[in-house]
Amino acid sequence: MRQNILSFQMEKGASKYPNSRICFLVSLSAFFWFFLFYFHFMVLNNNNIKINNKNSIVDESKILHLDHVSKTHFESTPSHVTNGNQLIDGNPNVGLSDLNKQTPTKEKKFTFMKALRTSENKSDPCGGRYIYVHDLPSRFNEDMLKECKSLSLWTNMCKFITNAGLGPPLEKDNNTEGVFSETGWYATNQFAVDVIFSNRMKQYECLTSDSSIAAAIFVPFYAGFDIARYLWGYNISMRDAASLSLVDWLTKKPEWEIMNGRDHFLVGGRITWDFRRLSEEESDWGNKLLFLPAAKNMSMLVVESSPWNANDFGIPYPTYFHPAKDGDVFIWQDRMRNLERKWLFSFAGAPRPDNPKSIRGKLIEQCKRSKVGKLLECDFGESKCHSPSSIMQMFQSSVFCLQPQGDSYTRRSAFDSMLAGCIPVFFHPGSAYTQYSWHLPKNYMKYSVFIPENDIRKRNVSIEEKLRQISIEQVKIMREEVISLIPRLVYADPRSKLETLKDAFDVSVQAVIDKVTNLRKDIVENREDKNLIEENSWKYALLDKGQGEVGPHEWDPFFSKQNDDNGDFGNSTSEAAKQSSKNEQKSH
Repeated sequence: MRQNILSFQMEKGASKYPNSRICFLVSLSAFFWFFLFYFHFMVLNNNNIKINNKNSIVDESKILHLDHVSKTHFESTPSHVTNGNQLIDGNPNVGLSDLNKQTPTKEKKFTFMKALRTSENKSDPCGGRYIYVHDLPSRFNEDMLKECKSLSLWTNMCKFITNAGLGPPLEKDNNTEGVFSETGWYATNQFAVDVIFSNRMKQYECLTSDSSIAAAIFVPFYAGFDIARYLWGYNISMRDAASLSLVDWLTKKPEWEIMNGRDHFLVGGRITWDFRRLSEEESDWGNKLLFLPAAKNMSMLVVESSPWNANDFGIPYPTYFHPAKDGDVFIWQDRMRNLERKWLFSFAGAPRPDNPKSIRGKLIEQCKRSKVGKLLECDFGESKCHSPSSIMQMFQSSVFCLQPQGDSYTRRSAFDSMLAGCIPVFFHPGSAYTQYSWHLPKNYMKYSVFIPENDIRKRNVSIEEKLRQISIEQVKIMREEVISLIPRLVYADPRSKLETLKDAFDVSVQAVIDKVTNLRKDIVENREDKNLIEENSWKYALLDKGQGEVGPHEWDPFFSKQNDDNGDFGNSTSEAAKQSSKNEQKSH
């Protein structure tokens, strides 16, 4: 019995333990597969998601901060240079160059891309040419005209701001010799470009109220008129007030944020030195507009620019001729081609006895001694130099017109002479060649003669002999080049529009548009010029398209601030500006 019980228990135990093992193995297997699936689908997959998310966050942050990059990019870089090493979110290891490698160009988002793409619309005649004009408070422009008597200490400017800034029409008694054509001639003040340019802008065919498509943004501030009011007898606070107020107004505008002002431009119809006060001394000249950080971002168009700075650009002085239609220009050009010119060379101007480096005295002596030289002296009282007809008649009768430096590098007379079809003779490259590269050919020998000042000052070179060496055939070619340049050197009547010709305004606006467009493309394509030296700005103006390197140049001595041998005004620009202001009642 006991044995049966034991046998039963053994059989019962034997049947119990196998079942437990099976359950255990099943449980273990289930747990193993659960753990395997969990690891595969949850842990590994989750890690991939985190990695992808991390990558997408990095990419997104790069894209989101591109606008920030472009914004900081503009704040410290000269307007024609871009910098590929700007920081993103303060990370010194991530710059525009990194983005260029990691993020396709098409994915980059710049706030100015819409404006760039307008040029791709071939059905839009204004594509890539739109200009947005800031609606400035009237204190920055029109209010100045209401106080026209205060615009100059030396001249009552009220008559000169009439006819959209052209001044009064030249009267018939000013045209007794038939010097001028029938229409388009005005007694224009040489510093009236502010208002002429602004009025021309009102007639520009591609104005837009949408700044997002603008190729450039115009600031209609009468900078030249502003400083002219306060050049004499006012402290620096008064001289700087409007400039500081303008910058404060502009930098608060959304249009400014697009490129921190790099797409903005304005006009100051005076020489650059009136806007470049070097110190805070009350005795120092002018205001500091062009030294303000915000103004350094903008492009300022002046009748004389600085060879050592990148934020100003030379545009022509206004002449007496303002054609209303193409035909006015063609008739005038034909007249200049067919004139008989009895004088080999001529000079209209006054000596500068207070400036020992000036060569004007020597030029006057050579004119007096030569039988083929003509002189129009301008130094005593009421002279013929103040008569537009006397000046233009002499230029029309001359083959070559001498154009030495004035109180500063440039003078209006250069443009009056070319308008008359007279080949200009320059003695300093800063008088034209490095100034007006937008409007004049880079090959200066095509339209002018260059005689270095030292040839006159130290070597007493004969101007007559020098000019006689040029063949008659070459003279004809050069004169035709000068006459062909006339349209782009004059400002058309702002109240009308030339049909096909491009005047000085058109050329200037297109040059600004090209400058801004190229800057935007450089930013998008991450191009930079690490070797830019701003003091060599005059050299960059002479480069042909595609050239990026500047090196030693034959004109280096003329623009060396340490070298006074060439009569350079660079070391006394304030004094030059002051003398220019004193003599501005003498247009020549």
